[in-house]
Amino acid sequence: MRRLRCDRRWVTLLLLGGLGFGAIGCVHTTGHMQHEPIAMVPPPGAVPRELEKVTLPEYVIEPPDVLRIEAVIRVPDEKDPTKPTDQLRSLPIQPVFGEYQVRPDGTVFLGVYGSVPVAGYTLRQAASAIRESLSKQVFADADGLNPEFLLVILDVTQYNSKRYYVIFDGGGAGEQVFPFPITGSETVLDAIGNVQGLPVVASKRNIWIARRCPNPAGQLDQILPVDWIGITQHGMTATNYQIMPGDRVYVKAQRLVTIDTALARILSPVERIFGITLLGATTVNQIKGRGFGFGNNGQ
Repeated sequence: MRRLRCDRRWVTLLLLGGLGFGAIGCVHTTGHMQHEPIAMVPPPGAVPRELEKVTLPEYVIEPPDVLRIEAVIRVPDEKDPTKPTDQLRSLPIQPVFGEYQVRPDGTVFLGVYGSVPVAGYTLRQAASAIRESLSKQVFADADGLNPEFLLVILDVTQYNSKRYYVIFDGGGAGEQVFPFPITGSETVLDAIGNVQGLPVVASKRNIWIARRCPNPAGQLDQILPVDWIGITQHGMTATNYQIMPGDRVYVKAQRLVTIDTALARILSPVERIFGITLLGATTVNQIKGRGFGFGNNGQ
């Protein structure tokens, strides 16, 4: 009878193991393979690379960028007030000088001069909008001053709205996302270097860039495969692509790590149940063997 019970337990374990492998296969086929990126290395000149970088388009301001704004008035010439001199002075009511963060509503707050919309504008357009807004208030009651004397100097000090992302697959244990501001010259090697390299579970042969796209009906995702070994060990630049705003550098985990995590999740509860069962059976056998039973035999 004891041997029959052991055989049944082994059969049960084998069946559970088979179900576990089957479940892993089903999940892998329906969940992963359906979204497996299929891509080829683009030909030379098709996308920017390490040795073929391009300059990004003119910067467009968005929240939460930080702008450095300076507004000054050129002092009129004493002999000819219609002509400005090289001397500058601050605005009469309140100086506008320093760093200003673009608020969620797309405006910058300039103190007593109120808020000025700048989101969606280039630097030139934003400077023109601020200059126009200030001119209406500063020169409204000023006699003899020309609004053309107002100068607005604007630049971006913190590029917070344009980012790229490095995503690490945890092998079935979640994903880690690291956002970084774009500076205009990053490559795949720079992106991975910003996170101190690949994690232990990462697969060196399964890395790609997912370039953002509106993905309308019938349009394929733009996937750029990365040859990490070629980039790092052989100095090849063919897949060391230039990072663009919104890019997702995805690093997949090793397949064995993913399978091991899935198996652990399936078999761990089973092991606990059998552990409790065996512990209970062992405890009962020990009690019976030591004669702690109740009845005539135990007296």
